[in-house]
Amino acid sequence: MTWPLSQRLHSFTPSATVSISNLASQMKAEGEDVINLAVGEPDFDTPNHVIEAAMMAMNAGQTRYTNVAGTLALRQAVCDKYQRDNLLSYQMQQVLVSNGAKQSIYNLTVALLNVGDQVILPAPYWVSYSAMVTMAGATCVTIPCPASQAFKLTATQLADAITPATKLLILNSPGNPSGQAYSPSELMAIGKVLRVNPHVIIVSDDIYEHIYWGQEPLVNLLNVCPDLINRCVLVNGVSKAYAMTGWRIGYAVGPEAIIAAMTNVQVESSSCASSISQAAALAALEGPQGILAPMVKAYQRRHNYVVEQINMMPGLKALPSQGTFYSFVDCSGAMAQLNYQNDVDLLKHLLASTGVALVPGSAFGLPDHFRLSYATDMAVLQLACGRLKQFFTH
Repeated sequence: MTWPLSQRLHSFTPSATVSISNLASQMKAEGEDVINLAVGEPDFDTPNHVIEAAMMAMNAGQTRYTNVAGTLALRQAVCDKYQRDNLLSYQMQQVLVSNGAKQSIYNLTVALLNVGDQVILPAPYWVSYSAMVTMAGATCVTIPCPASQAFKLTATQLADAITPATKLLILNSPGNPSGQAYSPSELMAIGKVLRVNPHVIIVSDDIYEHIYWGQEPLVNLLNVCPDLINRCVLVNGVSKAYAMTGWRIGYAVGPEAIIAAMTNVQVESSSCASSISQAAALAALEGPQGILAPMVKAYQRRHNYVVEQINMMPGLKALPSQGTFYSFVDCSGAMAQLNYQNDVDLLKHLLASTGVALVPGSAFGLPDHFRLSYATDMAVLQLACGRLKQFFTH
């Protein structure tokens, strides 16, 4: 029997990242030779001291519900992290620990957005932003940010897009899928626009904060515009930097009233995050931070290799980036040369022909591109680039 689904589910399409990855996994299960560069997940193991902390927590009986907002120890560690890494001061009541940074953002959209509200999304954007906004009943205002402006929103674009209905602006730096980071001067210009539009709340998604190798110091919007702190929510987590995707711990800090509203959403959805995962996250935030540098260096080496190889392939252009573990590639030239009408058809044929799985740029709000994740070892990347070269030079 077929049951009618909610209109909410009909209002958005499933994640292209997940669908491509599922197709690649199915092909692999059927015995085909597949290289999956579609999913953004570190290939490094979770640090040993983090795993040991989780085991100690289990053995100590820390297996019960925690406060919905997170354990006192972990929330204090989050406050300490922001003071240490970002020179920003927060109190524990301004912290919410969730089941991943994704839930933190979802909590915020449900807590703040109404039908008729508008949310500004600079494209390319992480695929789940638009789905979460749509599920909350609000409207996405997508602003194309091409490679000519390094895939970043300009202050002029922002000023032109804001209306009385604008409720949120979502910024992501370094960004998924582009790997580009906003400079202090770019953030100051954006802050100047926001300063004269006090009805706009800002979400700063900083999940890739520690995977950065740019020449300028990485700064947050609040580092250059501290006066915006009363309407800015910062989102982060342990998944990417500490190779802890499966542990599912993210967190948000911001104005106490907004965090309280987000906590109320979480009360009625998932309750607290895993007590064991919280103990592990505590060890990650309080433990040695020097473990991050070797991983970042490895990502940078892979980035340099991938960008060099892609730019030697006909019809493809890859802009060097400053962080994450993605390259966002312009494939418009290749589409014209090979007679493909859209990036989805190109990548489906690419997967079927070469076994290399990539994500179409249209999923990120900027068609005629694709995202390549280099969160895998160099040998796999060399093999994948060899297959791509053969396909695009055919």
